[in-house]
Amino acid sequence: MYPIGVLFGLGFDTATEVALLVLAGTAVVGGLPFYAILSLPILFAAGMSLFDTADGCFMNFAYDWAFARPARKIFYNLTITGLSVFVAVFIGGVEVLGLIAQNADLSGTFWSFLAGFNINKAGFVVVGVFVVTWAIALAVWHFGKIEQKWEAAADGPQD
Repeated sequence: MYPIGVLFGLGFDTATEVALLVLAGTAVVGGLPFYAILSLPILFAAGMSLFDTADGCFMNFAYDWAFARPARKIFYNLTITGLSVFVAVFIGGVEVLGLIAQNADLSGTFWSFLAGFNINKAGFVVVGVFVVTWAIALAVWHFGKIEQKWEAAADGPQD
């Protein structure tokens, strides 16, 4: 149950709640004692608490960094907005193209892949895109010296 709590902390709450209810229901039918059945929600809550706490700490750090200076705030907002748009277009595109492939009886490798695409695998793609995006954003920020260029432009031309 701990891994399911971890997934809940990552945002897969609906599926994990259903899985938890099914597991608890089958445990009752199987004749397990009450303390064994209660271990499932306790482990679930532990995993959820761990990742919600880690997420809160990370976001607190990110917001403190972003709102310290105007250039950081703009860079952070552009990065988050771009990432959100990509994820929305990716998930929506996979879903729409999968429906088109199924309803139009399209064949071929691409259409077969989309028709049978497990949307749960898209979560791994999204997590990977988040990691890659943040690595690239940090590299651009650091090596591109965005903050120094912004401050130099704000100070105006120097003679």
